[in-house]
Amino acid sequence: MYRFSNTLIGYLNLLTLLASIPIIGGGLWLARSSATCESSLQTPLLVLGFVVLLVSLSGFVGACFNVAWALWLYLLVMLFLIAALLGLTAFGFAVTGGGGAVDVPGRVYHEYRLDHYSGWLRHRITEPRYWKAAMACVVGSKTCAKIAPWTPLDYLQRDLSPIQSGCCKPPTSCTYTAGSAMAAQDEDCYRWNNAADVLCYGCDSCKAGVLEQVRRDWHKLSVLNVVILMFLIGIYSVGCCAFRNARRAESEYPYGENRMSKVHPRWDYFWWRWWRDRRDQLY
Repeated sequence: MYRFSNTLIGYLNLLTLLASIPIIGGGLWLARSSATCESSLQTPLLVLGFVVLLVSLSGFVGACFNVAWALWLYLLVMLFLIAALLGLTAFGFAVTGGGGAVDVPGRVYHEYRLDHYSGWLRHRITEPRYWKAAMACVVGSKTCAKIAPWTPLDYLQRDLSPIQSGCCKPPTSCTYTAGSAMAAQDEDCYRWNNAADVLCYGCDSCKAGVLEQVRRDWHKLSVLNVVILMFLIGIYSVGCCAFRNARRAESEYPYGENRMSKVHPRWDYFWWRWWRDRRDQLY
């Protein structure tokens, strides 16, 4: 059992190194993706990924070379890591629940409403510094240029991404006369402009489209985090056994050797011995 626990934790830490790759990759994917333009998850995911990487190295050294202090540090950091990943996953599911998709009659694509998303996401996307960076990212991705050649028939038969639906066209309900929006319409109808550098980038529907893309990406990463979390809990349990074995290996008597320990008599032993001596004296 001694060799099994330490060998197992050594191999599991190698697997943990592999498990950290999807976390780091997910953070880099969010950072480099020109469609999401959202960096709120990039930093925590990258930090978690690199912490898993370093902690796995500590656990590998402690398990393979019976270094008790390295395993103790490994288990302590793993405990905080599991708690952090659990909190991030729960928060991710909380803020990405539901969605703002609205069916459009006669269309394959959906449109999105900003007020259908969680308050935290709305506050995040409406802050000028975050929205300015997100809008620059959407414009730089040339997402709208991909549907610029579309005909009216294409809009009836083809699907649109959330960003294309919200940023590259006015809401379907808008009605224009001589190039101007008629009265009593959605405010986004008045924000729309045919200029390629304007379009509907200032519309609430564009913010909602960005949030929908972020919500989808975040939900996928939250599901991945659940799998990683279950894996880390299993490794932590085996690591506790390896830590106990490492402490035994560092003691004066290695695990598995026969040794004697001092036996403490029961509380009634002396009374029994006194009664036996008195009986022998009388008889």
